Amino acid sequence: MLFHLLPGFADVFTVFNVFRYITFRAAGALGTSLLIAFVLGPMTIRALKRYGIGQVVREDGPATHLPKTGTPTMGGALIVVSTAFSTLLWAELTNWYTVLALLSLVMMGAIGFMDDYLKVVQKRTAGLIARYKMLGQWTFGLGLGLFLILRPISPVPPNHTMVPFFSDIALVFNPVVYVLFVALVISGSSNGVNITDGLDGLAAGLTAIAATTFGIFAYLLGRVDSSAYLGLFYLPGAGELSVLALALAGGCLGFLWFNTHPAEVFMGDTGSLALGGVIGVMAILLKAEFLLVIVGGVFVVEVLSVFLQVGYFKYTRRKYGTGKRLLKMAPIHHHFEQMGWSESKIVVRFWIMGILCAMVAFSALKIR
Repeated sequence: MLFHLLPGFADVFTVFNVFRYITFRAAGALGTSLLIAFVLGPMTIRALKRYGIGQVVREDGPATHLPKTGTPTMGGALIVVSTAFSTLLWAELTNWYTVLALLSLVMMGAIGFMDDYLKVVQKRTAGLIARYKMLGQWTFGLGLGLFLILRPISPVPPNHTMVPFFSDIALVFNPVVYVLFVALVISGSSNGVNITDGLDGLAAGLTAIAATTFGIFAYLLGRVDSSAYLGLFYLPGAGELSVLALALAGGCLGFLWFNTHPAEVFMGDTGSLALGGVIGVMAILLKAEFLLVIVGGVFVVEVLSVFLQVGYFKYTRRKYGTGKRLLKMAPIHHHFEQMGWSESKIVVRFWIMGILCAMVAFSALKIR
């Protein structure tokens, strides 16, 4: 909104020119969403407590998590609201990159909200049955993929994507395959964050790291000079995504103030599905889907740990009659808990791994 209103007064006050610059607005978006989360956080926690919206902890999970039963959940709405408001305030609202990413944040957050509402408010332990949750994710993903094919938003064909570490190689999908690929990326990304959200502050911190990384990539891809120098696709207008990305990082950091161990509030599926969904959409819009595997390396490991655990258990049960486990407990952050690591130690070490993943992704730019 400020981008559309204030630069017009530059003839009167030159200082209003700063609202034309993406870097200034991205910094403003980060600070605004952080401030909103700080201000609304205590009120949100009080409201959730008042209505009895508390976390239901699985009895087959780590014993140390049982005291968390009743801690307010659905706090991810705080991240969604702060990010959305900050983006509306600072971003260019006629930019398709902004519109599509913001839409994904709200839509995936709505799916997560429905799941939380059924589990916590309606007391339906199954929540939104997994297949219906997947249906919502895939419906949105297929719709986005189809839209990008029918209405390209950049000069680069929508079914082209970059290959990390190679500047002269681009992967070209069949249009139908591309639409399915988009849905797979969104579903995988949203569920990856959802699975990772099992320890205080873990998902919020990792998402802040990933969002900041993609915000920098968006800025580079949106500039003709930096994209040419680094051998990247030039995507006019993509720089606006950095405003939303930094707003998301600010919202996550503000939420982390209340979510750090011992957590005063949990994000629930309302937050985890929204965060994972918008991170996946940013990667798609920036044609960096494979880079997402590197940036979100911790999320990938978390998902793989579940698949391997389940797969190995079924295989050994079928072959030997008794199922065996690869890990003490899945996802892998629970494995380390069972090994005796403290929750705070696991979270900080996973954050460090997330930062290292981001550094590897940045190194892919220069190696190209």
